[in-house]
Amino acid sequence: MTITNWAGNLTFTAPALLRPRSVDELRAMVGRTPQLHALGTGHSFSPVADSPSTLITLDGLPREIEIDTRRATVRVAAGVRYAELARNLEARGFALRNLASLPHISVAGSVATGTHGSGDGNGSLATSVTGIEMVTATGDLVTIGPDETGGTVVALGALGVVTSLTLSLVPSFTVRQWVYENLPRENLDACFDEIFASAYSVSVFNTWRDTASLDAVWVKHRGDDGWTAPDRWHDASMADGQRNPVPGMPPGYATEQCGAEGSWDERLPHFRADFTPSAGDEVQSEYLLPRDQAVAALAALNDLAPRIAPLLIVSEIRTVAADDLWLSPCYGRETAAFHFTWRKDQAAIEALLPAMEERLAPFGARPHWGKLFTLPAARIRASYPRLQEFRQLMASYDPSGKFQNPFIKSIIHNDR
Repeated sequence: MTITNWAGNLTFTAPALLRPRSVDELRAMVGRTPQLHALGTGHSFSPVADSPSTLITLDGLPREIEIDTRRATVRVAAGVRYAELARNLEARGFALRNLASLPHISVAGSVATGTHGSGDGNGSLATSVTGIEMVTATGDLVTIGPDETGGTVVALGALGVVTSLTLSLVPSFTVRQWVYENLPRENLDACFDEIFASAYSVSVFNTWRDTASLDAVWVKHRGDDGWTAPDRWHDASMADGQRNPVPGMPPGYATEQCGAEGSWDERLPHFRADFTPSAGDEVQSEYLLPRDQAVAALAALNDLAPRIAPLLIVSEIRTVAADDLWLSPCYGRETAAFHFTWRKDQAAIEALLPAMEERLAPFGARPHWGKLFTLPAARIRASYPRLQEFRQLMASYDPSGKFQNPFIKSIIHNDR
């Protein structure tokens, strides 16, 4: 059988796909299968979730969502997607602190790769995890508590098959969002910190066709912060109607703007849960670097704009809070994330990425694990100070290398 990712740019090498219907069935499958890897919703563009032997999907397991109101936590089955989880939480008066721009992705796959939303004070999705239930290489079901999550949350599926996660919750809140267009680049450079600290979540979108101006800024404010939106903000003009972050895509696919107040789950993502944001006809790259280096890093890419623009659908700049998760791209530093959604011309993109990565190298850019990149493995390893400790975790949980794949071996284990 042929198995591809969501975008179709990656055909998995695994010839078999297992779909257990219960945790007991999953344990038996893992115990008797010599080599396998868990597959989420397939929204990664890199082979991080591939396996040379067998893939296993959790979308057939019971979709458990158990809210503990006293502790303000939720235990959620790994295969549940964020849109489904968010609706359940909102109905009970709870919220997650952060959501990614796309609510269609699975909880376990998102946190395992360090996927994030946006906001100076908001950590990646993985930072809400306080507990893990996981099937190890022997088929045993283990529980990992909050004192052990540093090395086990963003783990690339290399430690076992996660069956459920416990997430910390906050009280439900509302959000209002506005879009401002044609932000002068010089104003972003001069006021980068002010712009990204101005709201609960801020995203800057650009097509790189004009290095003097940025296409749009999406500003998401909590409904209770009292912000009054001016017609002009940092010399950018308020949009006169609904917009889509992706040029040419229907505005109705995006979450509502123009200051209309709505629940957190209907405003923090850019895209509505009841619409597919695109046909998957794209590939993506993302690089995360120290926030205080963002302006200089953008300037370093300027001369590549004539090569970037023809291949680009849209790019997005976001900020994310630092965390202490060993393999998180936000580990140990306040972060700016440069995201690129490319037209589906992978050969041309892979020819361009080395030049971009070379210009971002002085800033210690880390690639998103699930996106397309060409960085040498040695450079990636050098940017994670606790990598050796993670290797020790791998040796403890999976001494035979059952969950390893070429991607993990080349980056995590290869010392050359």
